[in-house]
Amino acid sequence: MPRTITYSEAINEALREEMERDERVVLLGEDVGRMGGIFGVTHDLYERFGPDRVLDTPISEMFIVGGAVGLAITGLRPVAELQFADFIFNAADETYAKMSKWRYMHGGNFTVPMTLRLPEGATGGGGAEHSLCPEAALLAHPGAHIVVPSTPADAKGLLKAAIRDDNPVAFFEHKGLYATRGEVPDGEHLVEIGKADIKREGTDVTVVAWGRMVSRALEAAKNSDASVEVLDTRGLRPLDTDAIFASIEKTGRLVIAQEAPKTGGGASEIAAIVAEEAIDLLDAPIKRVGALDIPLPQNAMLEAMAIPTAAEIQVAIKEVLA
Repeated sequence: MPRTITYSEAINEALREEMERDERVVLLGEDVGRMGGIFGVTHDLYERFGPDRVLDTPISEMFIVGGAVGLAITGLRPVAELQFADFIFNAADETYAKMSKWRYMHGGNFTVPMTLRLPEGATGGGGAEHSLCPEAALLAHPGAHIVVPSTPADAKGLLKAAIRDDNPVAFFEHKGLYATRGEVPDGEHLVEIGKADIKREGTDVTVVAWGRMVSRALEAAKNSDASVEVLDTRGLRPLDTDAIFASIEKTGRLVIAQEAPKTGGGASEIAAIVAEEAIDLLDAPIKRVGALDIPLPQNAMLEAMAIPTAAEIQVAIKEVLA
């Protein structure tokens, strides 16, 4: 029977279950131990598993990611947390060069089975340095999966799959979804990484989204007069292009919604792939919806004006149908 829990509780359950299942799973990051994480996601895990498996680290993103790489290549399955996804740039070499490339660079002689948890997104006043959705920053550095769940069920199933994967996984969890409630199956629940999910069936236009934009796309679809299909990619790599092509073959129109600024994000990459490989399936130009190309304001009202809304996605739907 499914249970209704929050996105945050789903992540906590995934961590607890994988730590119970495999003693090689360890957690590390700033305040993940006694404090239970800055957002409370790792609460009770220190008390349950102790300081040898739930490690508080110094304030050093380089140490957190680099240390996790070292733990992974020597036999453990670490789950490292950066308190804010924005800080991935503070650990650029450890993330882009070490975590993502070492398995390839050493001829596959060892694996890097680590998960890097990256709380992302705007939540009402976090400011320009604590509110990014930088998942596309990893696209130009192949080697790591890029996962972005949009529901509690996906958050739990994808995180458990990430922890068991022998490849490194960058797991972006939206801070604005932590309190979101949804049904999560009881018992063993895994979601395949790289497998898109159609969150709503439709025949007139496809809206591709991931993370928090999925719920906003669903709201736009609900308020639209058209039959809107909402396809959740659940991340950016591997990208389920077969599912995207199958959807636009049915609808003939495509809107791509992301929370990151419109320039240089995952939407641009998906639009380019569709233009190169499936342009003949489209009856209208592709439309992208993204944040304004500005640093996010500290003021919550101004921040809300910079981030895509359901109404903006609804306008894009109307435009591709015009």
